[in-house]
Amino acid sequence: MLVLAGIVSVQFGGALAQTLIPVIGAGGSVVMRLLFATVLLLAFVRPRWRGHSRGAWATVTAFGVALGLMNFTFYSSLAYLPIGVAVTIEFIGPLALAAALSRRLVDAVAVLAAAAGVVLISEALSTPLADLELTGIALALAAGGFWAGYIVLSGRTGAEFPRLEGLAIAMVVATAVTLPLGVGSIPEWTGETLVKGLGIAVLSSVLPYSLELLALRRLSAKVFGILLSLEPAFAALAGLIVLGQVLSPTQLAGMALVVAASALVLGLGSRKDPAESAAT
Repeated sequence: MLVLAGIVSVQFGGALAQTLIPVIGAGGSVVMRLLFATVLLLAFVRPRWRGHSRGAWATVTAFGVALGLMNFTFYSSLAYLPIGVAVTIEFIGPLALAAALSRRLVDAVAVLAAAAGVVLISEALSTPLADLELTGIALALAAGGFWAGYIVLSGRTGAEFPRLEGLAIAMVVATAVTLPLGVGSIPEWTGETLVKGLGIAVLSSVLPYSLELLALRRLSAKVFGILLSLEPAFAALAGLIVLGQVLSPTQLAGMALVVAASALVLGLGSRKDPAESAAT
């Protein structure tokens, strides 16, 4: 339930962000989102800055870098692709992670099926190469790679820091990493963009990241990555409701293939046993 609530929140936050990107750019949108989210988390969590080991600091710093670059590359892809397409392509990262953490043949087959789905949803087979949004596809794939890193590092951060302290510190790192990419848009921030930025911060950062961090204390990274199979479907729904984006039958078929491949693996997967959960 924690993961599903996070999925709904982050996808509608992403759809709201797509209305902001044409105004202040991807970098500006990411900086505004992370800045607001960081301020909120620091105010509510009030993390301790002392008493952590070097290993803990290395983990939370890497987590923050992955978080910041995941946001930037994904938001950049929204300038080229509908949100449902971007999320489906991005999802290949967590799914590949789930397969990499498994030694079963069915997981490898699922990744291949998901890759075929990505080809369909990107319309690579029906669109001339010159018209294909290669930049958007590359950015979405990069976001997927950072997303996989985020999943692994989020679990490790949750184990190193109590409650949401690690997330709050990581958000400071993520803001610092992305600030140079969007600082030029600050003079263009208006009352309307600030209201949208606050809404995006809550929907896309504070709420889902908090829920996911709590969920990763109960689930393995593999199962968590597979649970995210519903992300593309919710992204398409958010794009339709908020932005009026309608996907073609071919794209919907590709999305269904990605979700079905993930559901196949989920049906054969299992949670951590209690002893393993307690150890982490």
